[in-house]
This record gives sequence, C-alpha cells and structure tokens, in this order.
Amino acid sequence: MSASSRETRNHPMRDAREDIETAHELPDTPQTRSPAYRLAFADDDFLCRDELRPVRLQLELLKPTLLMDEAAVESTVVMFGGARIPRPADRDEARTETLRALADQYEEARRFARVVTERSMARSEGREDVIVTGGGPGIMEAGNRGAADAGGRSIGLNIVLPHEQAPNEFVTPDLSFNFHYFAIRKMHFLMRASAVCVFPGGFGTLDELFEALTLIQTGRMERVPFLLFGTEFWHRIVNWDALREAGTIGEDDLELFRFVDTADEALGFMDDWPLPRTRRAHIPGRVEA
Repeated sequence: MSASSRETRNHPMRDAREDIETAHELPDTPQTRSPAYRLAFADDDFLCRDELRPVRLQLELLKPTLLMDEAAVESTVVMFGGARIPRPADRDEARTETLRALADQYEEARRFARVVTERSMARSEGREDVIVTGGGPGIMEAGNRGAADAGGRSIGLNIVLPHEQAPNEFVTPDLSFNFHYFAIRKMHFLMRASAVCVFPGGFGTLDELFEALTLIQTGRMERVPFLLFGTEFWHRIVNWDALREAGTIGEDDLELFRFVDTADEALGFMDDWPLPRTRRAHIPGRVEA
C-alpha cells in the first residue's frame, strides 16, 4: 500500500493518531498521570518490557518490509564487508599494512555498486538489484557510495552499537533503517537477495558470510550468485580445503560460491551463474536421520 493510499483510506472508526492527540489534551489528574492510563501502543515503557519482546521482533520485521514494498524494492544485491577498510585517500592512516592494501577493495566495491545500480536503473527503473549494505563505514560506505555515484538508490541496515554509528552519508534516507535485533537485521539482508557479495572484513563479515552460506548449503535459501571479493585474502583467512578434507563440509559445498577480484568478474558471474537458482533438495554427503 502506498503512502498516498494510506492517507486517503476511509473507515468509520477513529484513527489511532487522533486518540494519541486527544490523550495529550486530557486534564492533569492523578489518574491521567499514571502509566497505567497511557495508550498501550503509545507507551514506550510498556513496549520495552521483556514480555513485549515478541511484539518488538515483529515490528522490526514489519517496518522495513512495508517501507521497502512501498519503495518498490523488488530485489537486492547484498554487500558485506569490513567497517575498517579505509578509503584510498585515507590509506596511510590505516592501522596495519594489510588494511592499507585493502583500501583497493573499497574502490572495487564502489565501482561494483555503481555498475550494478546503473544496470538496475536501465533494466528495471531501479526496482531490481538495489544495493544493500550494513549502512556503516568501510566497504559498506563504498557500496552505498557507488550507488549514489550512479544516481540510484541504496539501502542501509544499521544496528545500534555502543560505539557506533550514524548511517554513512550515501545511504538513501528513505531506505535507511535501524535495528535492535541482529537476527531480524540478518533476515532483511537476505529476504530479497538476488546475489550476495562478501568483501574482506572481520568477525561481523565472517558471521554474515557463514550464516548466508549455511542457509544455501542446507536448502533454506536459493543458490544465488555468491561471490567472495579478494581471492588472496579469503584463502589466507579460511582453509577451505581443510574443511573439505576433514569431511565437515561436502565436496559440492565449495561450489556454492566463487572467488573474484574485480567488479567485472563479479558481474560476469551474476549474469551467468553456473548453479541452478533453486533451493537444494538435499545436502550432499549428509547422513540422513
């Protein structure tokens, strides 16, 4: 339902907003000052009670879903990556030599997001393959910045953290969301994903990488293009062959993703992904119960 249709909707009952406004104008008495008298849906203290956690989870799932539907976001290209990856201009300020070298990944992520957005605007008027990031600095900023370079939209899914963070300045304001629950945020990353792209990063990036791969491995998610940018980095960080040789993953599991080093390679895989874009019916090598 669009914003305009909501505004013009007619029904015979009083609107909730009207009652909120009326409640603010009530006489000041011991009864009206009591928390018990507040409208439940306008009572922050009540909504933040432990017993209301299921309601808050539902609200965090529902709000971005409705707003992205209203914005006609049909599919997304997910970009995960480290917040500590510097802009190329800030390379010399990086804490380690590896981070200084990874500044090149910032520029590659920016270029990739720009081209994806240009193609989206040409093919679907910007409704498909909308860039989505965690809304923060580093690779996330590069993704949103590349979309802005193309004159298109992008999504930011921020999370409240003790030391961070306002959304980066390149996120489309109307698609800039904030979360309390990591689990719901992760759902929104993948619910519309037409491709998943993972750039170098730390614990958060590894968490997102392996959670998304597990969903595909176990048949919970379609085998969308799954691309790891920075071949050398990923071979240094994860011993993929050791997992295979140990038998803790199947031979076919290493075919669920591809390593790339450039935006052009990634776009080529997105256009010609070698796997069927369907969910696995079974897990190869898994002993059935």
